[in-house]
Amino acid sequence: MEISEQLLCLFSADVTDEGDRYVVEVPRREIETGAIEASGTYRVALIATDERAEVGDEETEVETPPDQPQPPVEPGETRYVEIEDIGKQGDGIARVERGYVIIVPGADIGERVKIEVTEVKSNFAVGEILDEGV
Repeated sequence: MEISEQLLCLFSADVTDEGDRYVVEVPRREIETGAIEASGTYRVALIATDERAEVGDEETEVETPPDQPQPPVEPGETRYVEIEDIGKQGDGIARVERGYVIIVPGADIGERVKIEVTEVKSNFAVGEILDEGV
């Protein structure tokens, strides 16, 4: 999946039925961090996800179905990445195979850093800097 350069924020939300309409709630943190404004009008993309499935009262991780592309990274993997962009919350953004996004807090545009992948989702991962300026 390709992520637009115009992406302001990314979050998961439930769609609720309110009789004559359906509502997608925007988390308060998106307004408080300034990513979006409460009175603004925005385009919304809805992406089906199988990342989490409810089992009773618990949430458990569910693997990406085998017929869909698997993330090109795994938790604990070490990588060298170049930071191509900065997200709205100030985190570095690197892209690897197939445009897959790795978010790297504390990194700046143009930096080449050694990271450890700490979290992997179907459409992005998070990496922690192990060594700067490599």
